[in-house]
Amino acid sequence: MTTTEAQLPETASINYADEIETVIAGMAEEGKVMFGQGEAGYLWKFKYGTVEVLVQLTGQTDEDTFRVWSPVLPLPAKNEPELMRLLLQMNWEQTFEARYAIVDQEVIVVASRTVADLSPVEISRSITIVATLADDSDESLAEEFGMGN
Repeated sequence: MTTTEAQLPETASINYADEIETVIAGMAEEGKVMFGQGEAGYLWKFKYGTVEVLVQLTGQTDEDTFRVWSPVLPLPAKNEPELMRLLLQMNWEQTFEARYAIVDQEVIVVASRTVADLSPVEISRSITIVATLADDSDESLAEEFGMGN
């Protein structure tokens, strides 16, 4: 064993909540962040550009979930078959680790994974990708497919 290996702990413990808060602090408009903690874990909500971004951490164990999402278009929408086709194409072409999905009558951008082996870089990347994709697409989707809700 080298000296460097002897100095490093076998398992470096990451405080995921602290990492999430650090990323959000750098992205939230005017530093405004809503935070809640309950049975479902931790939940943050902040404004980025024209969208709201939500971040959930169900806990700190390997089996827990880290999820980031942002609503971009309420449903129903005009020409939904064309919208669905466009969303599937965008999922392939431009969403990286995120994807478009539908939940509670809204089109959202979402990234989700278990906490196992989650790194600070992945936390930052997921939050950034979801926030950026949502902010870049919400107005154009609303203009083309929105029903004025």
